[in-house]
Amino acid sequence: MRNSTGPAHRDPNVFRWLLAYAFSCVANSAYFLALGWTANEIAGPAQVGWVVAAGAAPRVLLMLVGGAIADRFGPRLVVIVSDAVRCAVILTFAAGLVLTSPTLWLLFTVAILFGVVDAFFMPSVGALPALITRQDQLVRLQGMRSFTLRLGSVTGPPFAGLAMGLGGPAAVFGAVGMLLALSLLLLMLVRTLPVHGGDEESEYPRGELWRDLMDGFAYARSRRLVGAVLVSIALVEIATVGPLNVGFLFLADDRDWGASGAGWIIAAFGAGAGASGLLLTWWANLPRPGVVYCGTMIAGSLGIGCFAWAGTLPVAVLASTATGGLLGLNGALALAFVQTATEPAMLGRIMSLGTLVGFGLAPFTIPVFGTTAATIGTTSVFLICSALGLVGSGIVLTSSAIRRAKLAPPCGDDTRGDTATCGAAPPP
Repeated sequence: MRNSTGPAHRDPNVFRWLLAYAFSCVANSAYFLALGWTANEIAGPAQVGWVVAAGAAPRVLLMLVGGAIADRFGPRLVVIVSDAVRCAVILTFAAGLVLTSPTLWLLFTVAILFGVVDAFFMPSVGALPALITRQDQLVRLQGMRSFTLRLGSVTGPPFAGLAMGLGGPAAVFGAVGMLLALSLLLLMLVRTLPVHGGDEESEYPRGELWRDLMDGFAYARSRRLVGAVLVSIALVEIATVGPLNVGFLFLADDRDWGASGAGWIIAAFGAGAGASGLLLTWWANLPRPGVVYCGTMIAGSLGIGCFAWAGTLPVAVLASTATGGLLGLNGALALAFVQTATEPAMLGRIMSLGTLVGFGLAPFTIPVFGTTAATIGTTSVFLICSALGLVGSGIVLTSSAIRRAKLAPPCGDDTRGDTATCGAAPPP
């Protein structure tokens, strides 16, 4: 397999992965909108949440298993197989909609199947960046990934709406299936870097599945930087997922900015996060990245609190742009730290731990945010979330592993042969 020598933004192999990831992001965004829209059309708003939850439950329950499977068989193989199954599920569902009208049980079935396969796809696709470029290029690649993710979340809903208008549910799910097919084709062309050192040399050789899962937790605890960053990811997600998903809607309603005002605030946040991704793409060699990581977490938490005093829509849009940029930069650095400091044999399990928090557990805090906002007011709950973020920032600041973290391996070895000395973390 070819070893990458150039910068990530000039590497054709990286661009194949990035384009595959872009197609997948657009497909996911369009899929979830189409699923909720179709459920609302045939069963009403009360069933939309249940259909979405039916897909989320297996994702939560199986995410760590998916990470262990990725480590056992290799992220590239698992991501190709799981993407192929996702594509087959969606295209089969679309074909079924051509022959019959959608029913609630069909929506539950496709949501559950897609959620099960997603639990294997997400850790694998998240682990691939560390295996397709050098460690000193991971920040740049995570910046490119962050920008692609934001672009996919923006373009997915309009794409789904256009397909829905042209041909109904069958058309939109068929279009999603074709996007996944394009993603699959590109992923099959992606090549991973050679890895020196097999299972027999690893501190955590492959064993039974349960032992593999426990080894993932043990590894995160034993590596100071990995464990500290995973904890910080959880704290940031808990503090921000409510404000970002429903808080902006409540804020716009309370201050009579209307749905368009909420749309401007949400779009501004995405633009800020996308801009931070572009920044990292072109300026990957950040000075003292550990300090930058701590600073963006503090500033982003303060940014959440600023919405409590945003009296006009332009001020809220400005605050959203700045907060999106800070938290986008923080998230990209978090992934780069984890992937630089993790040995290849553990990437799937460690990425599944981080993904489980953001895509599995954190969304369950949204109802808590909504209930609290209804009880004490939107302004107060934004301040509470800001305070939670600052508490998390304080915990992060106590970690010398994060403060001193670097992104390029000291020995300059990009073959992943000795991550204990070449990783970003200080020796555990």
